[in-house]
Amino acid sequence: MSQTHPVNQEVTLSVIKTACSNCNLRELCLPYGMSIDELERLDDLVSTRRRVKRGDHLYRAGEVFDAIYAIRSGFFKTDVLLEDGRDQVTGFQMAGELLGLDGISTEHHTCNAIALEDSEICAIPFSRLEVLSREIHTLQHHFHKVMSREIVRDHGVMMLLGTMRAEERLAAFLLNLSQRFTARGFSHAEFYLRMTREEIGSYLGLKLETVSRAFSRFQEEGHIAVQQKHIRILNVNGLKALMHHRAV
Repeated sequence: MSQTHPVNQEVTLSVIKTACSNCNLRELCLPYGMSIDELERLDDLVSTRRRVKRGDHLYRAGEVFDAIYAIRSGFFKTDVLLEDGRDQVTGFQMAGELLGLDGISTEHHTCNAIALEDSEICAIPFSRLEVLSREIHTLQHHFHKVMSREIVRDHGVMMLLGTMRAEERLAAFLLNLSQRFTARGFSHAEFYLRMTREEIGSYLGLKLETVSRAFSRFQEEGHIAVQQKHIRILNVNGLKALMHHRAV
């Protein structure tokens, strides 16, 4: 039985022209080399934006999959409910990244997507995207690259959880965030964590106290400066060295 999508209940729907061609995230979301005509057709496809308030669900596990979502602004986490009742964080997504790809294979979402701050997304009906991708090969190739990137990211997380010590996991996490912020034109060395330390621990497979100890150690050794959720990376090479068991 199909379920009513909670987005209509929990999200303010703005019928506003998204205008991909004018979006400041165009270089992150869209493929290079699209003609003006192709961009206009994509603008018609992505015709609405939705605002998601902090703590609200964009979608829930088990709901029917009908769209993917490009994050225009804000920050999300994805998680799944374990058999023992705990939430397992499976990822953090920021502006310029896509949500909803988990639903493609089964046509139902396999995880929850929750806003970590007030956010805005562009909804892309998947059936229409498939049709347009067949007509615009550049778009199809780009979508395949996005799917491949998600697979590579999943492999990276498996490697992180399977082979790295606690400090290495946190160093890798902070460096990854730094790289992603840099790609969006923000500082690579100074950013604000939208997620809690408990959520970081869930994602990295670490207890809350282990995450807190690792943050304290990094600060004591001069790798980072921490003020609540505000992070300054003082020694990038030091964090990289931690990932490779090297002393600095």
